[in-house]
Amino acid sequence: MTGATGEGTRSLMSFRRLLASVLVSLALLFAAGGARAEMKVGVVDVQRAVAQTEDGLRAQATLKKLFDNRQQELNKKQNDLQKQREEIDKQSKVLSKDALQKRIEDWQKQMVELQTVFLEYNKELEKKQKELTDPVFEKVMAIVKRVATTEGFDLVIDRQMAAYVRTDLDLTDKCIQLYNAGGAPAPPKP
Repeated sequence: MTGATGEGTRSLMSFRRLLASVLVSLALLFAAGGARAEMKVGVVDVQRAVAQTEDGLRAQATLKKLFDNRQQELNKKQNDLQKQREEIDKQSKVLSKDALQKRIEDWQKQMVELQTVFLEYNKELEKKQKELTDPVFEKVMAIVKRVATTEGFDLVIDRQMAAYVRTDLDLTDKCIQLYNAGGAPAPPKP
C-alpha cells in the first residue's frame, strides 16, 4: 500500500527536481554572463525538511494512523478470502461442478472488489498526504527564500540535485529550526 503513495511522492519530487534543475541551469547561465565574480550557493534537503518539521512529523503520524487502519481492514479481508479459497479447495471434490464454479466466481468477484478497495485506499492516502504536506512544503520553501535573501545566497538548490555539498552550505537544519520556531529568519551574518 505504501508503494503507490511513495510513487506519488517520488513523482512529485522528481518533477520538483526537474524544475529545480532547469532553474539552476538558468541561474548559472545568467550568473556566468553577469558581472559577479563569485556566486553564493546553498543547499536544502527539501524532503527531509518537510518531514522533520513539527507539522511534517504530525502529518506523518496522521498518515501512519490512517494507513494502519486501512491496512488492518485490507488484511482482514485478505485473510477471509484466503480462508474461503482453502475451503473451496477442500470442498472441490464433494461439490458439484456448477456449485464449485459458482463458489470460485464469487471468490474471484470478492478478490476484484478487494483490489478495488486497495486502489481506493491508495488514492485516499495520496490525497491526504498531499493535503497535509503541501502547506508544510510551501512554508518550508518560503523559509528557504527568506534564509537565502537574509544570508545573501544567490542560489539554493535541492540537496537531491547535488552530488556533493560542503556541510556549511547545507541550510536544511536551519530551515527546520526556523519552521519550528515560527518561520522568522535569523539576522544576517556580518
